[in-house]
Amino acid sequence: MKTGIEQKDLLKNIHNRLSRTVKLRDVAGVDTEMLQGSLSTNVTDLVTDSRRVVPGSAFFAIPGQRTDGNNYLEEVLERGASTILTSQPDLEIPNNVSAIYTKNPRLELAKYAKRFHGSPDKFLNIVGVTGTNGKTTVTSLARHLLERPGRPVGLIGTVRYHLGDREVPSFRTTPEASDIYPLLRSMMVAGCSEAVMEVSSHGIHQSRVAGMEFEVAVFLNLTRDHLDYHGNMESYFCEKRKIFNGENGHLPKVAVINSDCPYGKRLMDELPPHVHVVSFGEDKNATFRARNISLSPSGSEFILDSPFGSTVISSPLLGRYNVMNVLASVSITHALGMDVNKAIHKISNFSGVDGRMEKIEKGQGYRVVVDYAHTPDALRNALFMLRECTKGKLHLVFGCGGNRDKGKRLEMTKIACAGADRVWATADNPRTESLQDIFNDMRKGLSKNSKLKFVDDRRRAISMAMDGAVEGDCVLIAGKGHESFQEVQYTAIPFDDRIVARELISAKQLAS
Repeated sequence: MKTGIEQKDLLKNIHNRLSRTVKLRDVAGVDTEMLQGSLSTNVTDLVTDSRRVVPGSAFFAIPGQRTDGNNYLEEVLERGASTILTSQPDLEIPNNVSAIYTKNPRLELAKYAKRFHGSPDKFLNIVGVTGTNGKTTVTSLARHLLERPGRPVGLIGTVRYHLGDREVPSFRTTPEASDIYPLLRSMMVAGCSEAVMEVSSHGIHQSRVAGMEFEVAVFLNLTRDHLDYHGNMESYFCEKRKIFNGENGHLPKVAVINSDCPYGKRLMDELPPHVHVVSFGEDKNATFRARNISLSPSGSEFILDSPFGSTVISSPLLGRYNVMNVLASVSITHALGMDVNKAIHKISNFSGVDGRMEKIEKGQGYRVVVDYAHTPDALRNALFMLRECTKGKLHLVFGCGGNRDKGKRLEMTKIACAGADRVWATADNPRTESLQDIFNDMRKGLSKNSKLKFVDDRRRAISMAMDGAVEGDCVLIAGKGHESFQEVQYTAIPFDDRIVARELISAKQLAS
């Protein structure tokens, strides 16, 4: 745990950073390979997007999947960049602009950003949470459990960023390093001593958190997702492992790991011996173990066995998988040295997370639930949980994203047809891919007697699912959760499942 004295020293450093321009030498490494210019060049900020360049910016020309930052140098120079960092040493750059060569601009960005913003990770107790499913719920619940009067806790996640004294909408689960460190710095200024953040496999692979000092690293689970990016499950796991074994630059002091997950067990076996492990799960040897789990339409209840004895926990979160999320969050409080018993008492008044098993109530006789489930495992869990607490039929609206792992489309369709009584397959962020091509991949998962209809328009699909629902039934609208848009051909079209569901319910009530 970082001390108050260290935090005061950092605050002084932060205010100094805010009040002056930094010399390039203050943020560049000792092994900097200058193509031209001087380390005395003034730097006002660090940028990866050419549209955000202002006079004095250091621009990192990062090659990406869709475009290459090196293609925008003319715009960057017109906007007044003072420094260019590039992996292409043969570019023509004006003599009045400093240029630095690096094999890995993303990795250098992480190093520069940490120095430029005063290394706030050295003074905040940062909890990095990774896993295929549950990151948003765990970080949100952990933040709720960790907060004390006058001691806010920061959060960086999929839905929003909490900065201590304010919150802003999220623009990426794990932002670029040039955005992460200003967010952490703002948390410090607002009086935070802890911060929890979601750490995606993309964020790890793209060096967005390279060199970051995590007090606690948390492993929730690993199931099929992002294989379009990582290629296979082994590569996917190896990326996640980096924040636990030192490959990311630093070892965590504590690793919180789901011992029920096969990959979690493997991770525990592969950890350096001096990393303290706190495990959670239903496994009898887990540090924080759940047993006698009872699930209901209003939440769950179970007995928690821990180093502090046994206690009954009542949680408002639905489903067995949310029992695991509660265990992970309680384990985090223990890993940070907080009072676990006080944290447990706060679980019952957690208000939940936007778009995570979010109930839509407008006086209709059937239940409507919106959830972010967009992976095979998450969809299976959501359907299984709702099946346990639904007396009538279970209706499902779901889709598969475009330009993503095509292999999971067949699997998700099989899970949908097996887990729901009636299914409507529809658009879910088709991006630049043809919706019909996506549907064709999904059709491969159909059996002869599958009760599934393909509907191009997502609003119409939701409407049709509601038309078939009666009292005692449940309609699950899966895939988008908190998202307020559809991604179509690089365009974000406004669409929020929750708003649409409320509008449709009201319209049907007026028409009846």
